[in-house]
Amino acid sequence: MNTQFKKGALELCVLSQLVQGDKYGYELTEKISGKMSIASGTLYPILRKLKEDDYVTTYLVESESGPARKYYQLSEKGKEYQLTVRQEWNEFTSAVNQLIEE
Repeated sequence: MNTQFKKGALELCVLSQLVQGDKYGYELTEKISGKMSIASGTLYPILRKLKEDDYVTTYLVESESGPARKYYQLSEKGKEYQLTVRQEWNEFTSAVNQLIEE
């Protein structure tokens, strides 16, 4: 899959996974990489930016089999942002589909 396509879509993929519930970084990577090929560290810069922009919050959960896991949770601002970006994505892909099917 074209890396430029993925670049623009990964933030929306992360946000959309977090709408479904809190997840830790590796869990997000596994879920998304099940649908498209991504490198293991690809999502962490996106998660860091989402946190800096107050779209996600984090919390730690102790693990029985290793170090504590950092979970990511959408804030109210993040939920609104996800809806906006999703609408923009749908408009964009619709326009692209119309252009390539002419």
